[in-house]
Parts: sequence; C-alpha cells; structure tokens
Amino acid sequence: MIYGIDQFKYQDVLEVLKNPSKAKLNKKSKDQIIKSQQNVQQIVESDRTVYGINTGFGSLCDTKISESETAQLQHNLIISHAVGVGKPIQKDISKIMMISKIHALSKGFSGVSLDVIERLILMLELDIIPVVPEQGSVGASGDLAPLAHLVLPLLGLGQVWVNDEIKVTSEVLEKHNIQPLKLGPKEGLGLINGTQFILAHAIIGLSKFEYLLDLADLTASMSIEAYRGSASPFKKELHEIRPFDGSQKVAERMRNFLQDSDNLKSHEFCDRVQDPYSMRCVPQVHGASRNAFEHLKMMAETELNSVTDNPIVLSAEESISGGNFHGQLMALPLDYCSLAAAELGNISDRRSYLLLEGKYGLPKLLVESSGLNSGFMIPQYTSAALVTENKTLCFPASADSIPTSLGQEDHVSMGSISGRKFNQILGNLENILAIELMFAAQGLEFRRPAKCSKIVEENYDIIRSVVPKLEDDRLIGEDILKIAELIRERKFVVN
Repeated sequence: MIYGIDQFKYQDVLEVLKNPSKAKLNKKSKDQIIKSQQNVQQIVESDRTVYGINTGFGSLCDTKISESETAQLQHNLIISHAVGVGKPIQKDISKIMMISKIHALSKGFSGVSLDVIERLILMLELDIIPVVPEQGSVGASGDLAPLAHLVLPLLGLGQVWVNDEIKVTSEVLEKHNIQPLKLGPKEGLGLINGTQFILAHAIIGLSKFEYLLDLADLTASMSIEAYRGSASPFKKELHEIRPFDGSQKVAERMRNFLQDSDNLKSHEFCDRVQDPYSMRCVPQVHGASRNAFEHLKMMAETELNSVTDNPIVLSAEESISGGNFHGQLMALPLDYCSLAAAELGNISDRRSYLLLEGKYGLPKLLVESSGLNSGFMIPQYTSAALVTENKTLCFPASADSIPTSLGQEDHVSMGSISGRKFNQILGNLENILAIELMFAAQGLEFRRPAKCSKIVEENYDIIRSVVPKLEDDRLIGEDILKIAELIRERKFVVN
C-alpha cells in the first residue's frame, strides 16, 4: 500500500495497524509532498495574504503574520490547541489517527513537508504512539484538540504510549536519539485540521460492528433453535419481493444456520401459527442494521481517501479556504449506525426474554428447579439495563451545534461525540449478545437428543468449552464475562 496514492479500504488501515511497514511512501507520493511544500513557500515569499499560511487562525483570520514569525505561529498553534480532557483514547485508535493522517497529508495538497510525514511514519513503525484525550473536539475545523495532542510529540512535547505504558515524549525521543522538529509555514494547520479522530472511531467501530452483525445472526438462529421457532420467515421468495440488500443477506444466512435442523423438523406440522417478531423479523431488523453498516463503510472510505484540512493548496498561485474539515459527512452516518447497533441489542433482549417464559417445552427461567433457583432471571435484567443505556446513547450528537471561535465557526458537527458513542454502544452490544448466547445454549439442553445444524452445534460447543449447563444457581455473572471474552476474541464461527 502506498500512502497518498492507493485508495485505502478500511480493512487496509487495520492491516497497517497490525503491521505499519505494509504502507510506504513511493517516489510519486514524495514528489507530490515536496511540490506542495514548495507551493506554500512561494506563497510565503509573495505579497499575497493566505489564510493559515501568513494569517492568524479562526476568528484571527484577518491578522497578518510576518514571514519571520511563521514558524512561531505554527508552534503556537499546536500548543494552544492541545486542550483535550478526559481519559486517553485506546492506543489503537491513536494509531489509526496517525495512519489516516499520513495518508491524507501524502496526497500533496496540505503543504506539510516530507520530513514531518516521514517522522509520523517513523513513530508509527517504532510504536511510539501519541496519547490523545477523548474529549475536546466539536468536529468542525476538524478534530483540532485531539489532533494537536496527536502531533505534540513531533515537537518533543506531550505523552506517548510505549507498549502499554504512558511515557513523557521527550524522554522517549532522547532514548531513540530523535530530535524534535521545527514546523514550517502551514504545517501546524495542516496537521491539526482534519477529521482523523472521527474517522478513527468510525474505522475501529466498523471492524467491531461487522463481526457483531454476523454474530447477531448466529445468536438469533441459536435462540430460534432453542425456542423451536419456524424457518419459514427466512424463505428466499419472501425477501425477493421486498429486495433490500441487508434483509436478503440475513435471510440467506439464517437459512444456512438452520439447515438440516432436527429441532425445526420435529414440529414442522404443529399448530403454532407464527413466532413473535423478535424471531420472525430477524431479516428485516438485522438487515436494516446491515444497510446502515454499508452506508457508514462507504462514507468512511471516502473520507479516508480525502484531503480534509484547510486551506487546500492547489498550486503556488491558487489555494482555497473551504470547509473540507467539517465532520458532518461522518457525524450523520455514525449517529445512524449507533441506532443500528442499538437495535441489534434491543431485539436480542426480546429473544432472551422469550426463552425465559417457560413455553413450548422450555422450563421457566431455563432451569428445572426454579423457585429454589432464580436461574436466568437476573441476567435479563442486565441485558435490559444495557439496552436502555444504549437507547440513551442514541440521541444524535449531530443534531446539536454550539458556535465556537467567536462565531467564526458557527456550525459544528459534534462528530467526535458520535464516534465515541457508537463504540460505547458496540461495547454494550457485546455483553447483550453474550447473555442471549448463554440463554440459547441453555435452551438447547432441553431439546436433546435433537441436533441443530453443524455450525450451530459447533458454536454450542464453543460456549460449553467455557460455561457448563446451569443446574443450580451459581455465579453466572462470571459466565457472561467468559462468553463476552469469546466475542471480543472473535472465537465464534459466524460464516
């Protein structure tokens, strides 16, 4: 993969995350970077006034800066904008910010020098990763505060991750015999304008969400097996006459998961007319969430391959001060995907509840001796609490805007909050699905000796490798944590 030249997919970023040497600068990308910096230098040497190159920033855009002060201007920009608060974001999210920033700068429209970009690549390869606080961006002039923290180590300032420990940057650079950089004209602005904080949260969220979408289908099929529901709502003909991509894909997956099931065949001609919606409408509900995933994926990959700082330097004669840094294009699909992820949890909790009711041959609360034992009553409380928490997180951050920079930046996206909430919801979803998987595995115990499809049986065995059948009350909170860990480690066979 070539920074600035190739069209990256979000999976490409995840590959570079694991192995930073997979992405390089080639001669073409280096030439573009050098030409862009030369264009900026010619602007500085001319009499023209260009925002961010020889002016102040934001509401100070009308204040002219002399050529001798341009380096100090860029330094001051970084240190004055590094005002983030809260806990550090995950180290991997910081790394994704670096990867996507390098890729955007390498397109050669930002005026950032080759030395600066190569320093970012070196830090990535040495696993010297900036510590970035989670709060402080309004997602409009890009992610100003988080990106300022991301580039502080270029100046020898701030903190960095080394392995899993936070260290003082200056000490780490000294150990590697690396000198801090002095920024040139436009470089500070090019580094901190952009949407890489929002984008990094979208990319890490897409990776989690893609797996959880597949897992939700599997989990639903296991619950339907335990409930002895019907497979007829998943017939191909039904979904061909309402041909949404997401619902057609889910219906096909459900057919595969339920193929050759003894459970479903055993009551093929029973007098049950239809199942509740949470069983019957899996393709429509899960499918809608898949459609939202595909939308976010398309938007994130467009953003990943875009130039999002300001101004854009097209040549020594033409630079454009526009709004490519505005996060609205990512904020809206992130909010949409937050709702989509929350709905997977909502319908999962309903299926869990159905398995507890004691119908169709299942014992109440999924234990034979309920009364003395509470069985699986209380884990559903946990599921309900997580579902409700996700509902509260679904309020769209992009619906809000607060003016900043003395009114110069009078409409902001709040996309950074959208990205953070999306990942919080996904974390809750992991635990909600863990609870449903625990219930479904227990329900299957009361359907023996009937067998499920090969893939469902394989996943039942995965659950039973860490959690035994519940006979009498025990610390089942620990069981939830064990299954959730299987989810985080992606141990379930979902395709």
